[in-house]
Amino acid sequence: MTTVPLFTAHNGFALPAIGLGTYRLDGDAGADAVAAGIGAGYRLVDTAFNYENEGSVGRGVAASGTPRGDLHLIHWPNPSQDEYVQAWAALVDAQSRGVVRQIGVSNFLPEHLERSERETGVRPVVNQIEVHPYFPQEEQLAYHREQGILTEAWSPIGRGEDLLEEAVVGEVAAAHGITAAQAVLAWHVARGTVAIPKASSLEHQAANLAAAEIVLDDAEVAAITALGRPDGRLFDGDPRTHEES
Repeated sequence: MTTVPLFTAHNGFALPAIGLGTYRLDGDAGADAVAAGIGAGYRLVDTAFNYENEGSVGRGVAASGTPRGDLHLIHWPNPSQDEYVQAWAALVDAQSRGVVRQIGVSNFLPEHLERSERETGVRPVVNQIEVHPYFPQEEQLAYHREQGILTEAWSPIGRGEDLLEEAVVGEVAAAHGITAAQAVLAWHVARGTVAIPKASSLEHQAANLAAAEIVLDDAEVAAITALGRPDGRLFDGDPRTHEES
């Protein structure tokens, strides 16, 4: 079974470097995919309120037979821009009552993180943000490292084939005898970001997880990072202005 590195937050909490994204994994097929992924070795499963698949994910976890204590199940709520501090305070309260073990946030900028901690005295252990080679987020990743906040990357290999067809990604993949998707996931691991690629087939799940063991050198990481663009976001998802519908 693949040995997946762990990344550690400011309080000692650790997450696997690669988890299973569940976007559009719903119904019985979604439950089967989640169970298969856990059986393949995933110990981090990510879902969100907007996915509307909590039931499928739950059934998949149950069907896997893996003890809940051995898994990290991340669920992202959907507060508005005006409610994020109240939502964070509610999570702090839930943690204090033992309802959840660890708490984090999604799409928070440094100013959001600082205000949340200032008003509650509690710092998130993880912040899920958009990170991929077209949008490498170097400044925010550096801030997270300084604060001991884990970075979880959504859409870690982008959406569409353009990224995987980049020449530099192909060159890195060829040098290691791996796929382009594995090269991008190895780039995430090298930068210390938790990647959560979605995969429904066992073949793709296993390939994504295997990327955790691929080691890129500094020049390869820098070459992929250089694909970053000023307009690299996948859509107009700037946390200063965007709200999920």
